[in-house]
Amino acid sequence: MSIVADDLVLRSGGATIIAGVTLALPATGGVAVIGPNGAGKSTLLRLLAGVVAPTGGAVTLDGTALAATPRTERARRIGYLPQQFTPHWDLTVADLVRLGAERTGPVAADRLGNVVADFGLSGFADRRWSTLSGGERARVLLAMVLAVDPDILFADEPGASLDVRHRLELVHMLAERSRRRLCVAAVHDLDLAFRYFDRVVLVAAGRIVADGPAEAILDDRRLDETFGVRFRRLKTEDGTILQAVQRPTVHRQPIAAATATWRSN
Repeated sequence: MSIVADDLVLRSGGATIIAGVTLALPATGGVAVIGPNGAGKSTLLRLLAGVVAPTGGAVTLDGTALAATPRTERARRIGYLPQQFTPHWDLTVADLVRLGAERTGPVAADRLGNVVADFGLSGFADRRWSTLSGGERARVLLAMVLAVDPDILFADEPGASLDVRHRLELVHMLAERSRRRLCVAAVHDLDLAFRYFDRVVLVAAGRIVADGPAEAILDDRRLDETFGVRFRRLKTEDGTILQAVQRPTVHRQPIAAATATWRSN
């Protein structure tokens, strides 16, 4: 196993945010962490990546406590892609990518140039962060995180601020990467979770409710309970469509059902 969380707990301000999570993640594959707002998805990723320390339990990396793993080793093996990022200084794209690439040591100029080119950043390498669009910033941040080609990537709501096309491109790239590396992403969009990831971990109130292959979780009625809706599972030639129907509330007059649709290939 690559990453193992054993009875992981995080408390803050008297509240329990993560409550006894045990999870084993392999060396390769794509894992989507889903759940309603406030479920603890982002916090769980930060704990697994070593960004924050747990109150109880432990995370191990190939059998060694993550907290005891040298920083350079952690930086080489684990990449963390946050939801939002703002540099303290208004640096250029090239400088930002250099910072990401040099977190494990000095990087030669030609290697840095290759990273910039690989992520399609050559056209604006000299531009400063403040001048970039949301899509450009997302590409720069991804280049910073993946510059050292870490074994494990934790991505918190990847592409959440991007338009539909760029979000799909980003998640598709993560899915392709999961063929040779471990990619774990907190995903708000159920369409993306069930379409692009092999395994889905369903989280609620800081606990794991269900964990298994995407197709199994898709049909699991705990999905409905966790999100507080009733999903209609509609089979089509393109896959299964989840149509979320608001559960009725007792009123004098019935309330029209609200629906939303997600598709799984």
